[in-house]
Amino acid sequence: MAQRFEKMHGIGNDYVILDGFSGPLALGATRIRALADRHFGIGCDQVLVLEPATAAGAHARYRIFNADGGEVEQCGNGTRCAADYLLRHGYVQGDCVRLQSLAGLIEVYADRPGHYRVNMGAPRFQPSEIPLQRPQRAPRYDLVLAQGTVPFAAVSMGNPHAVITVPDVDTAAVATLGPAFQAAVDFPQGVNVGFMEVCAPDRIRLRVYERGVGETLACGSGACAAVAAGRMNHGLGAEVRVELKGGLLLIQWQGDGHPIWLTGPATKVFEGSTDL
Repeated sequence: MAQRFEKMHGIGNDYVILDGFSGPLALGATRIRALADRHFGIGCDQVLVLEPATAAGAHARYRIFNADGGEVEQCGNGTRCAADYLLRHGYVQGDCVRLQSLAGLIEVYADRPGHYRVNMGAPRFQPSEIPLQRPQRAPRYDLVLAQGTVPFAAVSMGNPHAVITVPDVDTAAVATLGPAFQAAVDFPQGVNVGFMEVCAPDRIRLRVYERGVGETLACGSGACAAVAAGRMNHGLGAEVRVELKGGLLLIQWQGDGHPIWLTGPATKVFEGSTDL
């Protein structure tokens, strides 16, 4: 049976969006991997499924599947694309979209067509909430690997992040340290690994190696995690421009106990149909 889809991206972090409002979709890890395959499928970092909400106050249920078929909790760039889809197709009226996700209720506000501001919630630093196998919270930790001892900060944005500060993201060991961190028993649910270069109090450069995907052109929750870690350890300001391979995101955070706000574009590439 043919299923309509849209291909979208948020500064290069790309998605296949499936509309499940008319009925449940026959999905599983094998089908997700087939859709995400860039040679034999449509190709994407994540498959996003939009369904009728089951939580009070939400406009839609928002499900996120990585390219390896695993369902995950949060995706900041995908959130903007999901909101854009719902507004364009008339599922939501007005300028605020509320999405039910595994990370909780997410509010997205339309600044202008194709550009959105997302309340990503307050970052969490307690090891049990990340989760990270450490006895107590610290601004940074050490991980002993075959490559040596690597210092990092750890943050949950509804999904787990490790943030490694590097002098130059262009020469960072993303391809080796990313998989090594993800394989470490210290992170029982895996981890997204960010490599952050601090350029100024209001500007960083970032590369992210994501769970179940590998390095992506952008990562919204990773940008939030990097700014949270950078405010703790490097004196970043309350408003920071995050430069990723795919483009620019604006992150705003007042500090502990406050939500992080993520602002950036959402772009439709094409639409079509596929046989699930």
